[in-house]
Amino acid sequence: MPMSPRLHNSSSQVAAPELGAVKAGKPATCAASGQATSAHEFSRQERLLLLRLAHDSISSALENREVPLEIPTPHFAGNRGVFTSLYLRGELRGCVGYVLPSCPLHRAVAETARAAAFEDDRFPPVTRQEATHLEIEISILSPPQAVQAEEIEVGRHGLLVTWHGRRGLLLPQVPIEHGWDRTTFLEQTCRKAALPLDAWKNGAAIEAFTAEVFGDQSEQCESVTRG
Repeated sequence: MPMSPRLHNSSSQVAAPELGAVKAGKPATCAASGQATSAHEFSRQERLLLLRLAHDSISSALENREVPLEIPTPHFAGNRGVFTSLYLRGELRGCVGYVLPSCPLHRAVAETARAAAFEDDRFPPVTRQEATHLEIEISILSPPQAVQAEEIEVGRHGLLVTWHGRRGLLLPQVPIEHGWDRTTFLEQTCRKAALPLDAWKNGAAIEAFTAEVFGDQSEQCESVTRG
């Protein structure tokens, strides 16, 4: 399955100073970790199907076979922005995504999972041995919309800041993970784009989005709770 040129590598590990700027329209860097930040749009069965597809997309690449991409439910046919994060023994192992809704959801999940495993240049390609131990987390994004800074809700919104051809993106769970307030969230998104921390006050475009976040771990926990 060839990878799309619209795929964006993203890393929400913004505390790391070595992470560089993101050119608008070019591959960007974000990692997802944490709890879901919006009400469930997708049923548990649909979430499990998407997680299974992500795992199969990675294993199929290692086995040199095609992954089936038939649409299992009409709900997956719509174009959505998606980030897929991989974890190995609790540590980030790759994260790649589409910022904008550029292809059907099921294909976006398959492509971002495979790219996170083999095309995130912060990490070596995932090995066959590692693939059996990966935990996957998927963030399904709403379309970004322009907002005023005071409209941003920490824990609900992800941010996209664009200025002078540079773009920084952080997923909604990131400020919760780091204990940031709204101002720090805006500053760190600017920092992600290698912009001045106050660029959000001086002409940078601010867009917000929401995300439904789920993963192997959260779905296992839900299964235990329901059981």
